Amino acid sequence: MTGGALGSLIAQCFKVTAAERKTLLVAGAAAGMTAVFGTPLAAVLLAVELLLFEWRPRSFLPVAVACAVAGFARAAFFGTGPLFPLETAAPDGWSLFSCLIAGLLSGALASGLSASLYKTEDLFGKLPVHWMWWPALGAIVVGIGGWLEPRALGVGYDVIGDLLHQHIALQIAIVLLAVKAVMWVVALGSGTSGGVLAPLLMLGAGLGTVLSHWPPGNQPALWPLVCMAATLGATLGAPLTAIVFAFGLTHDANALLPLLTATLVAHGFATVTMRRSIMTEKIARRGYHIYREYGVDPLERHHVDEVMTASVDSIDAGMTVGAVLDKFFGAKQTRRAYPVVRDSVVVGVADRALLEQFRDANPELRIAMSVANVFDQRSLAFALPSETCRLVATRLAVHGLERLPVVADARSMRLVGIVSRSDLVKPSLNYFEEEHKKERFRRLTPARTKRRFAPVGKAG
Repeated sequence: MTGGALGSLIAQCFKVTAAERKTLLVAGAAAGMTAVFGTPLAAVLLAVELLLFEWRPRSFLPVAVACAVAGFARAAFFGTGPLFPLETAAPDGWSLFSCLIAGLLSGALASGLSASLYKTEDLFGKLPVHWMWWPALGAIVVGIGGWLEPRALGVGYDVIGDLLHQHIALQIAIVLLAVKAVMWVVALGSGTSGGVLAPLLMLGAGLGTVLSHWPPGNQPALWPLVCMAATLGATLGAPLTAIVFAFGLTHDANALLPLLTATLVAHGFATVTMRRSIMTEKIARRGYHIYREYGVDPLERHHVDEVMTASVDSIDAGMTVGAVLDKFFGAKQTRRAYPVVRDSVVVGVADRALLEQFRDANPELRIAMSVANVFDQRSLAFALPSETCRLVATRLAVHGLERLPVVADARSMRLVGIVSRSDLVKPSLNYFEEEHKKERFRRLTPARTKRRFAPVGKAG
């Protein structure tokens, strides 16, 4: 039973929310990865970079605890040694140039695998046969590939170890790389259930074995490991996971700098050439939005006092309901709501619908009552200058309001401004302007075509 399946089983046994269910699934998958490969830190990073799409204690802590428990359990049964122990020499000056080449080629391999996989899936979708026959057709290709190169079959951990330790000849590595790539792409493209991690490790290590005979500087044993991590990170869109994972598999500290360089180069190449990672493309094709980058919500970075309107027209609490309706909500008035104050202290927010509903309940009696009688101060919603725009936006949505009075503090309730939904748009607009100008260098757009990239209805 896989770790993810175990997490799903636990989620089904207990009444959990959707967020808790997702956390349990990820915790199970990450713990399973830890138990198999002995890489708890890489498993936690994989959860953060690829599965959780967030970094919050409510999800991060359960996953980390699950990986820690799996790591201790694995050490008790199988020891603490690495799965593929390796020791290379410290990198020299020539290694930087070689890392750049390895990173570019690994990124190209990752992009080619992703494009080929979904192109193959589209081709199977066009076949004039029922989808239930697709895996059988894919199995034919897998069988032919296994006949040509039997080492390409199965999980292939032994083959990965041989590639890392240079126990496979160059000619065999070339055949293995080509056959495994075709078999894996066709198998997944036909709808057959299969893994991603181990095949990518084998393909990356195979690429490194092919390249190891040419790069200048350092020993050939380094490049299967470097290309393995770079291909994994570029394909999954998880470079930090790939770097730490490669180190956890080998415990080779001398390889950390080449791993960092090549993996980030490959990730940059894949980011430019691939819209999504191989893991998220299928989900996106089903119509679900997938985050590609992590960032802080612009509303979280700004406080209310930065966007509020400080000069506010207010209604005196002693005015009658009829006078307020005539003066502030007449035919020529366009504002929808005003704060109601008594000696600069907020007692409520008056809008046309609320006052008219109060008046219509008993027109003769209530039209002459003061507007302060309309409000229940216990349910008064307000904002503080030090609160974040995100918190206030949530409060507006929960209460179904369009604006909130801003008070100096909750005790005095002294009016200092008003914040509306239109005010909360300002941080997002500023953020878009910053990002738009930042990204413009990539387009190299002449000034006369600048308007072509202006937002029209939706962000690009």
